[in-house]
Amino acid sequence: MQLQDILYGVAITKLVGSTNRVINALTFDSREVAEGSVFFAIKGALSDGHTFINQTIEKGATVIICQDTPQEIKDTVSYIQVSDSHVALGKMAANYYGHPAAKLKLIGITGTNGKTTIATLLFKLFRELGYKVGLISTVQNQVNDEIIPATHTTPNPIALNQLLDKMVNIGCEFCFMEVSSHAVAQHRIEGLDFIGGVFSNITHDHLDFHKTFDNYLKAKKAFFDGLPKTAFALVNADDKNGAVMVQNTKALKKTYALKEMADFKARIIENRFSGLHLEIDSVEVFFKLVGSFNASNLLAAYGTAILLGEDKLEVLTLLSNLTGAEGRFDYVSNKVNIIGIVDYAHTPDAVQNVLSTIQDIRKGTEQVITIIGCGGDRDKTKRPIMAQVACDWSDKVILTSDNPRTENPQTIVEEMETGVSPTNKRKTLTIVDRKEAIKTACHLAKPGDIILLAGKGHEKYQEINGVRHPFDDKEILLEQLNLIS
Repeated sequence: MQLQDILYGVAITKLVGSTNRVINALTFDSREVAEGSVFFAIKGALSDGHTFINQTIEKGATVIICQDTPQEIKDTVSYIQVSDSHVALGKMAANYYGHPAAKLKLIGITGTNGKTTIATLLFKLFRELGYKVGLISTVQNQVNDEIIPATHTTPNPIALNQLLDKMVNIGCEFCFMEVSSHAVAQHRIEGLDFIGGVFSNITHDHLDFHKTFDNYLKAKKAFFDGLPKTAFALVNADDKNGAVMVQNTKALKKTYALKEMADFKARIIENRFSGLHLEIDSVEVFFKLVGSFNASNLLAAYGTAILLGEDKLEVLTLLSNLTGAEGRFDYVSNKVNIIGIVDYAHTPDAVQNVLSTIQDIRKGTEQVITIIGCGGDRDKTKRPIMAQVACDWSDKVILTSDNPRTENPQTIVEEMETGVSPTNKRKTLTIVDRKEAIKTACHLAKPGDIILLAGKGHEKYQEINGVRHPFDDKEILLEQLNLIS
C-alpha cells in the first residue's frame, strides 16, 4: 500500500521526507523489521522504541513513526512525528487492512470479571443461530471454526486488524471481542468501529498498571465514551459504576440486572451444581452454567442478542444448552463425590463470587478447601485481600504460587499471608509448589468436600522468570482425584 493512504486520520506534527512510498509491512517490534517496513517507535513501560530507530533502518525500515524526530536524518527514510505513537499505530493498522471492523458487526465486552464468559456465550450462541462469527478473548481467538491461540486479552492493533480482516475474508458477520482496560489506555482499539459495547462490572484489579482505581474506571469508561450514536451500550445496573460508564456516551443506553430495575431482568429460582434455573423476562429456563455471577453473564448475552435483533425464545432455547468458557467454574467430581472446581478467579471480587456461589449450593456439612496464589509483577495491593477473602469464605486455605514471573514466589505468598487474620491462621497452610498444594488439598478432602483451585483457569503453563513451563491445574486435579491415570 501507499504510505499516504494509510496516514488517513493520523494527526501529524512534523513530516520529514516523502509520503509517496510503497509499504510492505507495519511493526513496532524492531526484531520483525524487513525491507519496506513502517516502524512505530513506541514509548513503553520497559523500553523505548526510539532507541532502536537506526537499527531498524539498517534492517530495511523506510518509514519511522515517532514522537521525537531523531537528530540523525537519513535521506532514504521518511520520518513522521506524531503526538502519540500508540494512536497512530491503531489508526494506521486499521487503514492498512482496509478497516475490517467496519465490515463486521463488532461488539466489545469490558469489565473486571465476566468478559470471557459473555464473549464466549455470544460466540457460541450466534454460531448456533447460523451465522459465521469471530471471537477475540483471553482463552482463545476464533475465526468461525479456526482456533487461534490468544497471547493477550485484546491483541495489539496490527494483530487485531489482521484477525478482523481474516474474519471478513471468510464471511463472518459478527465478532465478539473482549476489550481490556490496558487495550483502551494503550489505544489498541483505536480506529475500530463498534456497533455495541457491554459492561459487566468493575472491581479491584490492574492497579499495577493504572496506579489508581479512578484511572482504571476512566479507562473502562473511555470505551463507552467513544461509541457512536448508532451503537448500543448495555451495562450491568447491579454495579453502581454501570451508570458511570454511560454518562457521556452517544450510544443507545440499555441495562440488565438481577437485583435492580433494568431493561433486561432475571431472577434466580434455583442454583445447583447441575445448573441454574432462571426466570428471564418472564420466561423460566434451565441453564448449564452455575452461580449468580453466571446468571448475570447469561443475562448480558441475552440482552446483547435481543439488541442485535434476534428472537427472544430462540435465544433463550439456544442459551440453555450452552457451556461457558474453559476454566470458568469448571467442575468435576470423583466416585466418592469429592468435587473439584477450576476457576480463573484472580481478583478479590471474583474469588468471593465463586466462593459465595459454592456456599449457596453446598449442603453445609462438607469442607470447602481453597488453593490460591497471586501473580508476580502484577498489582501487589490485592495480595493480602485475596488471602483474606479466601480464608473468610473457606474451611481450609492453601496459599501457593500462581505465575510468579520475575518475583520470588515465597515473597508473594508472604505478602498474601499479611491478610490472614489470627483466627484464620489455624485453617491456613502455605505450600509454595503449586502441584504439591493441589496434591495436599486432594489428600485432605473427604467424600463430599469441595476443592476450589483459583487463579489460573484455562492457562496451560506456569510462568517463571520469563519461561512458560507446562502446567495445567485441571489435569493435575483430575490425576489427584483419580479421574485420569
